[in-house]
Parts: sequence; C-alpha cells; structure tokens
Amino acid sequence: MTYATTRLYEEIAYIAYHFHWQREDILDLSHGERRQWVREIARINTRVNEGG
Repeated sequence: MTYATTRLYEEIAYIAYHFHWQREDILDLSHGERRQWVREIARINTRVNEGG
C-alpha cells in the first residue's frame, strides 16, 4: 500500500507553513511522525481559534 501523493503534499505544506521547516526535513520524518505533527498543529490552531 502506498501513501497518496496528494496527501503527502498536503502534510508537507501544512507543516512547512506552520513551522517553517524545510521540505527535506519533513520528508525525513516517518509517516507516523508527520501525522503526529499535523495533529499537533491542528490542535494548536483549534485552541487559538477558540480563544484559549
């Protein structure tokens, strides 16, 4: 099973946008690590948007 290329690009763009990490550094992360960072960014954004 392969990971959808469009989903990979979305994750890279999301992490790079929020944390300003380089593409190569993000690609060095395992799939699980990337997904965890995406979840953490989403959690932070939700908290900020809710005023907390």
